[in-house]
Amino acid sequence: MLTLYFAPRTCALASLIALEESGLLFTTKKLNFAEGEQRSPDYLAINPKGRVPALVTERGVITETPAILAYIAQIAPAAQLAPLDPFEFARMQAFNNYLCSTVHVNHAHGRRGSRWADDTAAQEAMKAKVPQTMAEAFEVIDHKMLEGPWVMGEYYSVADPYLFVMTGWLRPDGVDPIHFKKSTAHYAQMIERPAVQRALEREQA
Repeated sequence: MLTLYFAPRTCALASLIALEESGLLFTTKKLNFAEGEQRSPDYLAINPKGRVPALVTERGVITETPAILAYIAQIAPAAQLAPLDPFEFARMQAFNNYLCSTVHVNHAHGRRGSRWADDTAAQEAMKAKVPQTMAEAFEVIDHKMLEGPWVMGEYYSVADPYLFVMTGWLRPDGVDPIHFKKSTAHYAQMIERPAVQRALEREQA
């Protein structure tokens, strides 16, 4: 059985939603970041990066959200969570990798500045830049990447839970989501999905 290690209010929510959508049997283990459980020897033995998500499978551990999302889609083909066409699959992966490599990093500059600089002034400068960089990234998403109603147009995929998580970070990052009509409409559709509601219930339990 699959086991997902996650923590509330992190990008791991995307993987949790994908699992709920997939119909696969899985269990979850919630880490308490406030108590530093992500740095415990037990968890570091599972994921030496000390981050979430981590998906434990019968063949080993998978980390990094785009990889986990693709894996879930591929082992649950009946759920149709990813395009079968190689080009369309690559487009979905390009979207997910943009969220991972750019949007998430923009967000992290506001909360994890110490990853990139020791100087307090430099960390504050990174934090101050977050509203601008997040808004710029969502300008690209809203006008160039998000087809609507779902990321891949009419086709719901594992890219949709990932975008849902990132859109939910806009307001805490000092960006008014109202400026991004397609993304906010997408978020409203997502919040109504039973799988999303179940995932949020697990996260809050």
